[in-house]
Amino acid sequence: MTGDRFQEEHRKWRTLTAVALGLFMIMLDNTVVNVALPSMQKSLDLEISQLEWIVTGYALTFGAFMLTGGKIADRFGRRRTFVTGLGVFTLSSLACGLADSAVTLIWARVVQGVGAALMNPATLSIIAVAFPPWERGRAIGIWVGVSAIALAIGPLVGGVLAEHASWNWIFFINLPIGVMAIVAAFAFIDESRDMSHEQRADVPGLVTSGVGLFALTYGLIEANHYGWGSPRIVGAFTVAGVTLSAFIALERHQRIPMLDLELFRDRMFAGANAVLLLNALAMFGVFFYVSLYMQQVLGFSPVKAGVMFLPMTMLVITVAPRAGHIADRIGPRLLVGVGQLLVAVALLVFARMTAQSSAWDLVPPMMISGAGMAMTMTPATAAAMGSVRPDKMGVGSAVLNSARQVGGAIGIALMGAVVAARLSSSLADGQAGPAAFVHGIQGGFHLSAAIALAGSAVGITTLRR
Repeated sequence: MTGDRFQEEHRKWRTLTAVALGLFMIMLDNTVVNVALPSMQKSLDLEISQLEWIVTGYALTFGAFMLTGGKIADRFGRRRTFVTGLGVFTLSSLACGLADSAVTLIWARVVQGVGAALMNPATLSIIAVAFPPWERGRAIGIWVGVSAIALAIGPLVGGVLAEHASWNWIFFINLPIGVMAIVAAFAFIDESRDMSHEQRADVPGLVTSGVGLFALTYGLIEANHYGWGSPRIVGAFTVAGVTLSAFIALERHQRIPMLDLELFRDRMFAGANAVLLLNALAMFGVFFYVSLYMQQVLGFSPVKAGVMFLPMTMLVITVAPRAGHIADRIGPRLLVGVGQLLVAVALLVFARMTAQSSAWDLVPPMMISGAGMAMTMTPATAAAMGSVRPDKMGVGSAVLNSARQVGGAIGIALMGAVVAARLSSSLADGQAGPAAFVHGIQGGFHLSAAIALAGSAVGITTLRR
């Protein structure tokens, strides 16, 4: 191997390392926060609705800006966009760690989501440019592995830092990772952009989708506080309906739309996205409320709460590759249908939890839900991407990721609305706080189980071999 060939060979793997550092940071933030929520609540004297905004603020902007982030990367340069996103994410992490009020923390999390939305689409584009086609699968496999590891260890890292340091450190740990990733990006990533066709940000689409999703989430989270029939909440849902309808109308007529609605003419792509959206709707609220339940009702320490999520995340990591392999041979329909059915069963088992449940009672639903999510996510993702033309792969991937993030944000708000209503009713009937909270989350679990069953039905009816 010549010197130039040797340098080129090593540079692409160093490029992957730089991308993986940034990816690890944003994926870690998807799960590291949940276990630390009770510590934040105690430290800043937060209400449950404010805790919901801390999680949904990040997920909403991450999902809403992701499609635009991909276009910005293609137009202005992938390395430049990746580094800009890294900078925004790192500085907003510092602001999160220094926050001394709910408002400051929520807005810092919103900005974090913008940084993540700039980084995430650029990572796959950078890998696609750096690696030749015959090595791209291996590189993307490592990319997926880094994501899985970050998601898996997030609850445990969050628990350890919240218990032995403070909740602020779940954000401060992003600072050295972010700085290293920025240095590595300038050192190892070559600039690239898409010169094959015109690139233009769809500002009307971004504004209408962002306003609509925010209004919908606001209405769901704040309805219990202001009343479902109050002018504020009715107005929020009205704004959501008008702006989201305007978004669909705009995207149908835009020359270069943010969301290419033509993709949804394919039944497989539409069905797979619907399944992943419903899976996120069902499960994100569970992560949120199970963390609160374990620490505030069962009295678990943050570390113990983080450990309790390990059976779920480890099964996702181990079952997902096998599910993908089986789906290649028999198709995604059966796996997705059974996977979402398992998620529904797990949620119904969660709904049987009481204020006297033990750690061992949580293990079976954690394992069942982990297996169910793995059987759902990998085949559904493969089905969606397998139905997209090669020149639409980037857009298709962004749509999938957006569906997960937006579905997760709305799922937390939707489950929160049910929990808040039942909690208030139970307290009014004279139930003690822990028992009232359990009554509230039981209703949320039943709703999530129904959503998971809907995901199973959609998968069986729309996905094909």
